[in-house]
Amino acid sequence: MVKNIEVHNNYLNLALAEAHNALNEVPVGAVLVKDNQVVATAYNQKESANDPTAHAEIIAIRKACKLLKNWRLEGTILYVTLEPCPMCATAIINSRISTVCFGASDLLYGALGSVMDMRAIFNSNLNVIAGIKEQECTQLLKDFFYEKRTK
Repeated sequence: MVKNIEVHNNYLNLALAEAHNALNEVPVGAVLVKDNQVVATAYNQKESANDPTAHAEIIAIRKACKLLKNWRLEGTILYVTLEPCPMCATAIINSRISTVCFGASDLLYGALGSVMDMRAIFNSNLNVIAGIKEQECTQLLKDFFYEKRTK
């Protein structure tokens, strides 16, 4: 079990690094892993791409599907700094990602347990591990929104 926690922490650290790349965006990062290899990384790009679907999770899924030449991402683990919203949770379930590990819970839009659970709607067996590096992920978001409010 300790080994899995260390592995989860390491991949969540990569997702946090991605989140720091999201300049002028809500700092969310995602890393998709298959067979202990990073397949795709992404960060939020809604503002810079003028695209409401440019969430870190969606971008990572698109990159992985292109690289693996398959829309079915079975056997993959998605690490994301913030609990996925309904749009992202639906994409995760439909792409057949096996596990999602997230850091911060989203008490406004969280769709994998906090506000709603899209797994129940889709009768999905998606495995969810919440709270990995929760403090760091939450603090990153708090700092971002504090800075926005004080400008």
